[in-house]
Amino acid sequence: MEALPPLPALLLEPVVRAALAEDLGRAGDITSAAVIPAEARMRGVVAARQPGTVAGTDAAALAFRLLDPAVAVSVPRPDGSRVAPGDAVLRIEGPARPILAAERVALNLLCHLSGVATATASLVAAARPHKARIACTRKTTPGLRALEKLAVRAGGGVNHRFGLDDAVLIKDNHIAVAGGVRPAIARARAAVGHLVRIEVEVDTLDQLDEALAEGVDAVLLDNMTPDQLREAVRRVGGRAVTEASGRVTAETVPAIAAAGVDLISAGWITHSAPILDLGLDGEE
Repeated sequence: MEALPPLPALLLEPVVRAALAEDLGRAGDITSAAVIPAEARMRGVVAARQPGTVAGTDAAALAFRLLDPAVAVSVPRPDGSRVAPGDAVLRIEGPARPILAAERVALNLLCHLSGVATATASLVAAARPHKARIACTRKTTPGLRALEKLAVRAGGGVNHRFGLDDAVLIKDNHIAVAGGVRPAIARARAAVGHLVRIEVEVDTLDQLDEALAEGVDAVLLDNMTPDQLREAVRRVGGRAVTEASGRVTAETVPAIAAAGVDLISAGWITHSAPILDLGLDGEE
């Protein structure tokens, strides 16, 4: 896997700074200040305690460096790396107080984002050898969307919309209020620019036929069975991108992917993925 480009500092730093400010509160780490001599130094390693895929190393490293630029952080296993129990993910050396003060924020971000990457990787593996790619959704943790989207890519997935402003996605409630599939698509086409893609969510094959008659760019096939998905792919015939969603797990993905869809989207890989267990251990 090619190295992922890092998030711009403009996006990453505010998230990490806010997390540190929340944890440090009004007086900072009073435990370390009381117990650890100011001149004390330490060396430690953040290691995996279970197998998985790493993400969030830039965020974790930044947490230590923001508290003290003298803290040196190396990343032996960058985002996208597969790890086994005991593998070193970060190595840290420097003044002990800022390392201990930043530890929890760094691990919170690293464990959560690695959990997202690991969950994504499990679905990517389940979709092989079919062409379907695993995509995330906008079901992200408030404030962490950019980081979670990058973690999905670290797990081998692809990104769906980043927000409401980068594509039109006509969903069931839009269709209900607009008066149907056709008028909803017609209104969208009249309102947006020529570079904006239009996707419509359909629950039935009849709705799919209506959407295809209007010439959309993509169709979201919601909660369809594998047989329905196969028929939907046949009807689309390459005229639009096909995306399946609903009831997506590592157990259901093989049958969904075998139906021939282009994308399989899952919200839980960002909003409910279990963390990957990683810990910081001090070294002598």
